[in-house]
Order: sequence, then structure tokens, then C-alpha cells
Amino acid sequence: MMLDAFARCRLHEDFEPVTEMGANPYYRPVEERLATGEVRVDGRVLVSAGSNDYLGLSADPRLKDAACRAVRRLGTGTSGSRLVNGSLALHETLESRLAAFLGQQAAMVTPSGFLANMALGALVGPRDTVLADQLIHASLIDAVRVSRARLRRYRHNDMEQLDRLLDGCDPAAAALVLTEGMFSTTGTLCDLPGTAALARRYGVRLVLDGAHDIGLLGAAGRGAAEHFGLESAVDLHTLAFSKCFGTTGGAVAGPADIIVYLRHHARSMVYSAALSPASTAAALAALDIIETEPERRRRALAAADRLRADLSGLGYDTGGSRTTIIPVHVGDVVPCCLLWRELFAEGVFATAMVPPSVPEGRALIRVSATALHTDSQLDRIATAFAVAGRRLGLIS
Repeated sequence: MMLDAFARCRLHEDFEPVTEMGANPYYRPVEERLATGEVRVDGRVLVSAGSNDYLGLSADPRLKDAACRAVRRLGTGTSGSRLVNGSLALHETLESRLAAFLGQQAAMVTPSGFLANMALGALVGPRDTVLADQLIHASLIDAVRVSRARLRRYRHNDMEQLDRLLDGCDPAAAALVLTEGMFSTTGTLCDLPGTAALARRYGVRLVLDGAHDIGLLGAAGRGAAEHFGLESAVDLHTLAFSKCFGTTGGAVAGPADIIVYLRHHARSMVYSAALSPASTAAALAALDIIETEPERRRRALAAADRLRADLSGLGYDTGGSRTTIIPVHVGDVVPCCLLWRELFAEGVFATAMVPPSVPEGRALIRVSATALHTDSQLDRIATAFAVAGRRLGLIS
């Protein structure tokens, strides 16, 4: 008799006691998202402290109005992939605007940020090597797996190890360096100066996932590349609209010939229904705001600095982050989920990160500050961490 394919489909053993204790933090439905940095969950209004909505645009009336106008004019769906019958003039307008914003020749809009990263799998093949930071997002790992290229991962921001790996690559095959501008679990920035210097020395292409930093970092909001003054060193950008853009969707931006190639060879583009009119219009409205309201990113970063100082002052390990993402390191899964439960009870809706999203023994509460958070809300978050941490014996 064959093994049952469903036999392995069970939650991690650590989640059995967590679930029994009412501390399972996942799939909690939000009933209402307020324009005040708060959400309604289980009938209660809580401070949202784990969102990727760094600029606070997901509930902005301008994005809602743009989305509604697009639905009235174009309907709720696109009825096909971009390749065949799903392309809209609205998509092309957004692509043109994104390319200009990022200083690239062209852009390709995808139905999600995950699928934007999956498109990268079309760039490499079985003989090639992709060298990637250890903390890259799962979508980037999956893209390499689909390509069947060899994935070599270097320790987070370890330029010496990256140098050795590049030196060992087959000169008869292609190599690609893949990293993120701002890492989604730790909030740390990539060592872009070091990475770009090595890519240039070895003559390999550099691809930067800007999902969390485009819209937030840099004087004009163009992300980590602008922050480091290295926009010309990045060969290809990917981004997601589900963070600073306050909606859904994603894009790849780079040289025109590469974008044309991906339009016809990236399976995630060719075989996915096109981004909805509502999300496309909302992303365009968000781009307008990103370009004209720099005070939003300044406020988000300032709020993060204040909250980080408060949490560190309580005795929590925040991992040296200097961005809007503040990781509160706990260690094991059970105490991490219990901390999440206590924060929830105190009126704070945060995010628990456990393996495989983080390494074993490195479970954490991911806190993020946004442009909408008031000083009073930041104080509420810090107070909740103080009360919950002392209740659980995590801080003195």
C-alpha cells in the first residue's frame, strides 16, 4: 500500500500546545480596517502593530476613490492574462510611471509581489548559479527552485562569504546575485555597497527585491538603492504594492529588453490573470502620494525610532533594526505565541514570526510603525509590551 500523501499535512508540533492555550496567532480575520492605524478584530478595536502598510495608504480615501472609479469603468476583473486579453491601458500607465520613478527603462506589473519575484526564475537555468542572502523571502527561493539553477546562500550581509562563493562559480555559466533592500523579518538593510562592488568585480547581474523599502527609503522614496546612492548599480528591481502602496500587486523594473523577455517567458506573468483594475488604479494613486508627500515616510521612520527606543528600554532585544520593522526577539515558539496572545489581550494586534519564516530558536514578534501611528498609539504599544512581558517573565 502506498503512503498517504495527506499524512504529513499537520501543523508543527509546537502549535499543539499553542492552540490549546488559545495563543495561535494566525488567520485572525480583520472585520474592519480603520484610517486611524487601528483594526477591528473579534468586535474589538486594536492598534495595528504588525502591518506592512508603512505609509498608511491602504485606507486612504484617495486610493479608495481611484479603485471605485476603475471598477465602475472597467469592472472587477481582467478576464485573462496580460499576454492574451487581460492587458489594460491602466496597466501600461502604471508601468510607465513606475519605470520613470525608479529610473529604469521599463516595468512589468504582476498580480502580486510574490509573482513578481517568481518571474525572476525565467532569467536563469540549470547550469547557472544564484547567490542569495540567507534571509531572502520565500518567493525568491521558489523562483530559483523553479528555474532549477543552483542556489548558494551566504550568511546575512556576509560579504566575505559572498566573495568566496562568487570566486567559486563556473565561469562558463551565468551567475546572479539576489538580495533584498530591507529584510521583512529583521528590518535590517542589505549591505548594498558591498554587494554592488562584488557584483561589479565579478561581472554578474544584481537583482534587488524592494518590496519593503520602495516608497519608504531614500529622499524621493525610491528605496534602498536610492538610500545608498547606488541606483545605477542595480540591474533589476522587484517590488510589491502590498506594502507602501497600500494595495495588492507587484512589478519588475529594469532594461527594456529584459522586461520584454520576461513578459513572454516568465510563467508567473504569462499564466496568471492580470492585476485587477481596482488594484492597478489604487497603485497609481499611491504612487502620486509617494512622490508628493515625503512627510509620510519621515513620520513612519520617526515613529519607529521612538517605539524602538521604548522597547529596547524595557529590555527587549530589537536586533539592531533602524527601519520601520522592529523585531522583538523571543526565541522559542511557545513563549513567542504567548506574548502575542498577551499583546492581543492588551489591545495590540502584532505579528508572530516562527520557523520556517525565521531560523529555529529565533521566533520573534514583528512590530512595525506606520505614518498613521500617533504618539499616543505608540505609547499604548510600548505599555502593552511592558505589561505582557512582565506577566510572562520575559522582562524584569
